[in-house]
Amino acid sequence: MLNQLIAFSILSGITVFIGGLLARFFNHHVKESPVKYEIIHFLISFGAGIMLSAIALVLVPRGMEDLDLVPLIITFISGAVLFMLIDEKLAKNGGQTSTLLAMLMDFIPESIALGALFATDLNAAILLAIFIGLQNLPEAFNAYRDLVQSGWSVKRTLVIFFFTSFLGLGGALIGHFFLSDQPTITASMMTFSAGGILYLLIQDIIPEGKLENDYKISLGASIGFLIGMIGEKII
Repeated sequence: MLNQLIAFSILSGITVFIGGLLARFFNHHVKESPVKYEIIHFLISFGAGIMLSAIALVLVPRGMEDLDLVPLIITFISGAVLFMLIDEKLAKNGGQTSTLLAMLMDFIPESIALGALFATDLNAAILLAIFIGLQNLPEAFNAYRDLVQSGWSVKRTLVIFFFTSFLGLGGALIGHFFLSDQPTITASMMTFSAGGILYLLIQDIIPEGKLENDYKISLGASIGFLIGMIGEKII
């Protein structure tokens, strides 16, 4: 059981690094063209759809299931307010890290839930690991571009992504050993993350995905959300 948990949490997390590598290849080896920009904006929109599906299908339902009304409100609003303050501070410093923050707020609580789930439902845990891995790819792709454009070096960004890939393993082990019988704490983390992700989506990520006079790009969000629906249905 523990070996499976370690293996699947690593596999679901390593897609963060893979997404960064794909973004590096795309940025440096694909020629500048309207099609390239359409692909980039489509992937931003697709990533936004996947994040929205994580909020609507994983994070919020778990919170509503295990939390009373007042803790639900407090944790959700706290996440939104905290990341509004962080986003405002980063914007003043010229940073573009909203996509990375949203990815981490999605990846870490889901990894903790993955670890807790391994103790009770192995099949559902394996499917959730696959779902997390699929989410990480477009999110990391977009986060890489944001970080490099804000002045981070390619090497620094990829090193950060490599170590970020293993945060899922740490989260899964914490969930498995410490939180499998603490649903209230896990649910609080999920609703806190949902509030923060939703703020970042509306404020930064969705507006960035829009491309003037191109109406196909927004289909990416619908397809990304559909991926989440399929994953949730399978689970």
